[in-house]
Amino acid sequence: MSARLRIAALAVAATAALALAACSSGGSDAGSGAAKSGADAGYITAGKLTVATSEPAYAPWVIDDKPESGDGFEAAVAYAVADKLGFAKSDVVWVRDDFDKSIAPGPKDFDINLQQFSITDERKKAVDFSSPYYETSQVVITTGKSKAADATSLADLKGLLIGAMTGTTSYTDAVKDIAPKHEVQAFNSNDDAVTALKAGQVDAIVVDLPTGFYVTGAELDDGKIVGQLPSVAGDTGDRFGIVLAKGSPLTGKVSDAVDALKADGTLASLEAKWLNSQGNAPLLK
Repeated sequence: MSARLRIAALAVAATAALALAACSSGGSDAGSGAAKSGADAGYITAGKLTVATSEPAYAPWVIDDKPESGDGFEAAVAYAVADKLGFAKSDVVWVRDDFDKSIAPGPKDFDINLQQFSITDERKKAVDFSSPYYETSQVVITTGKSKAADATSLADLKGLLIGAMTGTTSYTDAVKDIAPKHEVQAFNSNDDAVTALKAGQVDAIVVDLPTGFYVTGAELDDGKIVGQLPSVAGDTGDRFGIVLAKGSPLTGKVSDAVDALKADGTLASLEAKWLNSQGNAPLLK
């Protein structure tokens, strides 16, 4: 082959190689860009917001165990957050998750989770929390026939059988504030605690304030709120936050959404609608 032909062949080969490299580079960048965009979004399913709640979910947080209806405080908050994040109501997907599993370390099958999770430093080691969307206190509730019915102080409760849902601030505050002589009875859910109260297995139970108003008004024929525990009453309150996977890229966005809902009055409006706090809940001392 002549020198001229060799030079021409090399030029053609070089041009082809450059073209192939350009095509390969362009395809790779496009692919990695799409993947990077999906990863940055951080959602379980592209174009959807996956929201978890309990199984079952109770009023006033979710009405009739139907979060998709948007009825109930947390169901309504979830849709309001979704709207701030740019999701239509039809793009919100509901899943169910166990309370303890939701705040345990490890991967999650949800983007956000609302189950009246109190924000604590211990839980922050395993999951992320949004800005608080609700702040409340813990209350002692009982029935008119119970030994706790006439209690007016923490001292009056110390010799009684007290119950609360395990793994909750209600349980922790019952132990700390009441410090009963008998071990605080632990229940898997507030529903189980209420059943035990009805059956006389405990004299009183501790729940958050909105749940206390609902249970005494709708689930107990002779329900009574004994009073608020002092741990958070008049202090910072027991703050509920939306749970996300540890290190979730969505945490900042969800917190911004909650902050915006607080600033524009939406949270206050939803609280007034779904968490009507009418009633008497004196501070126990």
